[in-house]
Parts: sequence; C-alpha cells; structure tokens
Amino acid sequence: MIVFDLRCGNGHVFEAWFGSSAAFEEQKAGGLVVCPTCGDEHVEKAVMAPNVATKGNRKADAPVPGRQQAKPSPDAVKTAMKALAEAQNKALEGSEWVGMAFEKRARAMHDGEEDTAPIHGQATVEQAKALIEDGVSVAPLPFPVLPPNSRN
Repeated sequence: MIVFDLRCGNGHVFEAWFGSSAAFEEQKAGGLVVCPTCGDEHVEKAVMAPNVATKGNRKADAPVPGRQQAKPSPDAVKTAMKALAEAQNKALEGSEWVGMAFEKRARAMHDGEEDTAPIHGQATVEQAKALIEDGVSVAPLPFPVLPPNSRN
C-alpha cells in the first residue's frame, strides 16, 4: 500500500491509500478519486514532505528520562473528535446507505456493471480485505453509522 497527499481543484488537501501508483491512476481515470470535502473530481497528487530517516546513531524524539510527556487535554480530544465526526457527516452527504449490500454494490461499480456513485454500508473485515485486494477503492469510517430506518 502507498499513501498519497492529494489536492482537489478547490485547494483541499487530503490523504488516500492505494495499492500502487498505477492503482491511483486507474481509479482517477475511472472517476473514483474525489475530494472528500467538496466532491471535486479534479484531483492531483500534492507535494509531499519526504520521510527522511535519522542518522543511525541518533534516536528521533526519544523520551527524556524524568520528563513528563505532554498529553492532549480532554477538551482538546473532545474538540478533535467533534471535528472528525462533522467531517464524516459532511463526507456522507449525498452518499447512499446500502447496508449489507455494500460489498456487492462496490464490486459492481468497480467492474463497470453499475454507475459509480458514493455509497456507504456494512462489510465484514474479510469482505473489506477482499475488496482492497481486488483494487476496489474502499475506506472504513471512523465512527459507526446508524442505518436510516433505525433512527428516531
């Protein structure tokens, strides 16, 4: 797997994982790579900072003995979780809930048997792994989603 920083035509930068650089190009050509913020399909690879290893005789960010390591405050964690939940809700706007038919629908879209469209639903770990191994672009959601028919 390879991770790319991507930028849409509206300037939003986001991260996405692909099986290879060729898989990115294939999915982009198929209209499957879209900005999660605005839905723009004009997505390009963004400039990424290289991951440069430290010298072999130095440890990066090694804890200092006797010094307390900084931890985020509970309020900072709550704020981050709220922002993440809001981002997920925004990403799911316009997405169709397909429940347990997720694997079948995602595979049909990937194989060209069905028009591509944003969907979300449920899949087992085994189903998700099989989709990824077959090059189908899927990603887990950070928070559970209630099926529309189970809401009050």
